[in-house]
Amino acid sequence: MRELPSEAQLLEWLRDNPTTTTKRDISRAFGLKGAAKVELKQMLARLAREGKIEKRGRRARPAGDLPPVLVLRVVSVDAEGELWAEPEDWETEGERPRFLVQTRRDDPALGQGDRLLGRRITLDTPEAPLAVRVIRRIGMGPSRVIGIYHETESGGRIAAIDKKTDRDWRVEPGDRAGAREGELVEAEQIGSARGHGLPRARVIARLGDPTAPKSVSLIAIHEHGIPDDFPDAALAEAEAAKPVRIGRREDLRDLPLVTIDPEDARDHDDAICAAPDDDPENPGGHVVWVAIADVAHYVTPGSALDREALRRGNSTYFPDRVVPMLPEALSADLCSLVAGKNRPCVAVRLVLNADGEKISHRFTRGLMRSPASLSYEQAQAAADGRPDKATAPLVETVIAPLWAAWRAAHGARDRRAPLNLDLPERKIVLSDEGKVVSVNFCDRFDAHKVVEDFMILANVAAAETLESQRTRLLYRVHEEPSPEKLDALRETAESVGQTLAKGQVLKTAHLNRLLDGVAGTEHAEMINISVLRSMTQAYYAPENFGHFGLNLPRYGHFTSPIRRYADLIVHRALIRAHGWPPDPKKDGLSRETEVDLPEIGEHISMTERRSMMAERDTIDRYLAAYLADRVGSEFDGRVSGVARFGLFVKLDETGADGLIPISMLGREYFTYDPDSQTLTGEKSRRRIGLGDRVTVRLSEAAPVTGGLLFELLAIEGRAMPRTGRTTRGPGPRAKLSRSRSFARKKGKTGRR
Repeated sequence: MRELPSEAQLLEWLRDNPTTTTKRDISRAFGLKGAAKVELKQMLARLAREGKIEKRGRRARPAGDLPPVLVLRVVSVDAEGELWAEPEDWETEGERPRFLVQTRRDDPALGQGDRLLGRRITLDTPEAPLAVRVIRRIGMGPSRVIGIYHETESGGRIAAIDKKTDRDWRVEPGDRAGAREGELVEAEQIGSARGHGLPRARVIARLGDPTAPKSVSLIAIHEHGIPDDFPDAALAEAEAAKPVRIGRREDLRDLPLVTIDPEDARDHDDAICAAPDDDPENPGGHVVWVAIADVAHYVTPGSALDREALRRGNSTYFPDRVVPMLPEALSADLCSLVAGKNRPCVAVRLVLNADGEKISHRFTRGLMRSPASLSYEQAQAAADGRPDKATAPLVETVIAPLWAAWRAAHGARDRRAPLNLDLPERKIVLSDEGKVVSVNFCDRFDAHKVVEDFMILANVAAAETLESQRTRLLYRVHEEPSPEKLDALRETAESVGQTLAKGQVLKTAHLNRLLDGVAGTEHAEMINISVLRSMTQAYYAPENFGHFGLNLPRYGHFTSPIRRYADLIVHRALIRAHGWPPDPKKDGLSRETEVDLPEIGEHISMTERRSMMAERDTIDRYLAAYLADRVGSEFDGRVSGVARFGLFVKLDETGADGLIPISMLGREYFTYDPDSQTLTGEKSRRRIGLGDRVTVRLSEAAPVTGGLLFELLAIEGRAMPRTGRTTRGPGPRAKLSRSRSFARKKGKTGRR
């Protein structure tokens, strides 16, 4: 039997072995047996009483000492992009120490909330902070939940607002952060359920009254983890930015480059103009200029602005607010093509022949001054011969040549035959207090198509130029539909008397024939939605797989660098490819970024999907709030989805989607056919499928979740028998919890 270690030996061993510090571990290390183990126990107890060691359960460590290896949780990312972590377990008095996480290139990507095993290191710099090197990541960040806090007899509870989550969370008194009854909170799960109990959560943010109008978008921001506060360093860089002088840029200030945007546009990042081509070699041709805000001049690689723009990936738009990719000093001022102001731009000169085909193009870095910022309504009225005071001076010099060039380009576009979906867009109109005043379907004018068609031409030109210059970029990729989705679309088409042939390479022309076959009929909206759902999700990647929807072999986003990081990458690539002044090494695509393009593409594809879901959830909640006062009213609509647990109905009046649980369809049992997307009554043989006209009664509207519950009154003009609960399946409230999660699985595509 060995001798009991001295106090100094024991403390040194505890420091060197932070993960094996139980009495058994110490006994094995020093070869202690029998009575010596009893003496060790007494020694540990004495050292604990004297404050020389700390006991955590069966483990011990030197008091006040930090072990060389720790389990930490990432708690923040600072303005410089550095990760900071704190020990996960900390029972010592005083604040937890904070460590700078030093990562290497092959380390796993870490995010806020992730757990890691780290080894303490010493940084050889003045006033260096505590630091750790990553050994390995040992867990992803905790689950976040947005919910309503309630006080119950058994303690605090959080009820999630996302109804696809049917559980509550238990909140201990010390984890409430001052939350009050009925308050909207953000929390993180900090433990699993024990037995049949509830999982435990800790409140990390109080968000206020969940019924307040302004809470609708705030819920989506927090629920989807969208960053909405800029780091101080990024704000400082934006505020320090100065207007650009002409320098060695091309002077484009004499070009009548006008912006055409929605009336309530928060930024203006693209401008267009056109004129007849005076080249005798191109009779009847047109010259079109597309100028885009030169965001790359202000947001340079590696800057605080750049790191934050990449983290956000894109701007997110809600009816009551925008969460921008860039601070307002840039997005709404220096990078916005404000009328009458000199603004830096990257522009492309497109030459079209009389048939609208692009025959050449060139890019330039310039300085422009827009003569006017127009709304779509203004521009369309001027083109239709109804100009106002702002557009009257522009009709002959700007509007007429722009529309002439567009008619030619649109003819070429029709011959290319991109996917020609016709889906109305809803607009939520809010009062100054944030309450829904009305829900309208947006008018679509030729003015929208003018801008869209010229933006597509510019995006194609950017991809072509960078390919010819052998400069890498992020393509906008949209692959063809999967065979499984095409089979489902084929079944839907056959149900309305249309066909989609098998055994051939699918082209957009085949889908357009299907859409044309139902145009103007009662089945048009259903088929348009079904075609949309059959599409794959568009994404960003440095590899080119073409753009199926636009029927283009190559496509790169260039036209919105204020609100999309992908476009900023393309701008930087163009700067590097052309060697444009003032400093292509500073403003252009860096070699480091080029190496990271695959990861950047994956990240910004994710942030785009995140924004789409947040925007969609917000619309759902606003619609539910708008309809909440009309519970009990009857509405006409169509069956927009069929599932084993019920029907989804889209209302004609607002486009709102809601659920009819299968238990509310009548007293008989319905069988579900996934191939034909139908429900069939066991006794009546009544068959309900996609596109069927229905009359429903709104029985429940939940603004906090965005859920709507309907009762089916009539289908295809035939009244349904009075509903009664069946004994099969859960009731409507349980089914409502599934409606929004199902909607996310219905194959909705991304933006082009």
